[in-house]
Amino acid sequence: MNMGNKPIGLYLHIPFCRSKCPYCDFFSKRADEAEYDSYTDLLCERIGLYAKRLGRRADTVYFGGGTPGLLGSERLCRLLFCAKESFDVCAGAEVTLEVNPERKNIDFDALRRGGFNRVSIGLQSANDNELRLLGRLHSAKNASDCIRQAQNAGFDNISLDLMIATPAQTMDSLKRSIDFCASHGAAHVSAYLLKIEPGTAYYRKKESLVLPDDDEQAEMYLYAVSLLKEYGYFQYEISNFARAGAESRHNLKYWHDEEYLGLGPAAHSFIDGRRRYFDRSFESFADDRSIDDGEGGSIEEYIMLGLRLSEGVSFMRFTERFGCSVPEEYLSNAWKFIKAGYTEVTDEYMRLTQKGFLLSNALIGEILA
Repeated sequence: MNMGNKPIGLYLHIPFCRSKCPYCDFFSKRADEAEYDSYTDLLCERIGLYAKRLGRRADTVYFGGGTPGLLGSERLCRLLFCAKESFDVCAGAEVTLEVNPERKNIDFDALRRGGFNRVSIGLQSANDNELRLLGRLHSAKNASDCIRQAQNAGFDNISLDLMIATPAQTMDSLKRSIDFCASHGAAHVSAYLLKIEPGTAYYRKKESLVLPDDDEQAEMYLYAVSLLKEYGYFQYEISNFARAGAESRHNLKYWHDEEYLGLGPAAHSFIDGRRRYFDRSFESFADDRSIDDGEGGSIEEYIMLGLRLSEGVSFMRFTERFGCSVPEEYLSNAWKFIKAGYTEVTDEYMRLTQKGFLLSNALIGEILA
């Protein structure tokens, strides 16, 4: 599959954290200022190298982590300038920076002047006791201050992360967190169920964790969906909610199975029909040793990703992409779950319902069986 010269998304992984949260399985490490400098130099070099290799433009840039804010505004603006120059980043591109609320030295004014226009803040909860159990270093007041500082610098596209079904969370405390997002004017909310990942501190003590059971998790999720809707946040993906026009353009590239380049340890890419990634080490990235992960962009992959979206799989868009109709066996499989209220199939699309999102992995597997 060749998508021609359509602009790609650019993901830059900043693999540094002050401490490791007990639920997190992303690649990151502690580092000092010298390591921040050397990594910034390396990333700038790799940005230039891959821009020459690909000869493509970018229309979204996403700084993820880790904790990108640890680099400080000067290094971050340098990286963004390098990306803009190398990839001829389109005018009006979405440029996102992930930020943790405990940082007190983030110069949002400098970041805004440097070209960042979207901030994703790792709130997770607006309740201090829940934040402590999640290993977070900030308080709800820190988060409030961080949001206000970003807004005062001119950021009006702010996303807040929330976790659902965490230790000690109740319906009331979940409501307080959602109320916090709405009252602080967030344009976007990512609200996702806690998943206990192998290799994390939570996984090692999973037998002693007191967590909501499956039914309670489902109730909390559906309650969050309903309350966010009341506040004007449209659910456009299983875990993502936005006010009009504030959907994450970068993340939609993933779910629309479009092309993106990931640079940094553990970063993934999808370019020219191939998926590649760097393993979880600085050495492999420094040596430019990415790993071929096979072909991408198949019909099955496109449907799998599309069913994560509230819009589902558009038959018109599918035909434009593949030059054929959605295979009849997949439609027949989707029809089987309509009566139970898990799927919808019309002349224009097939999709999962909000109820179906709770069983998305199993349903998608059955539809593509």
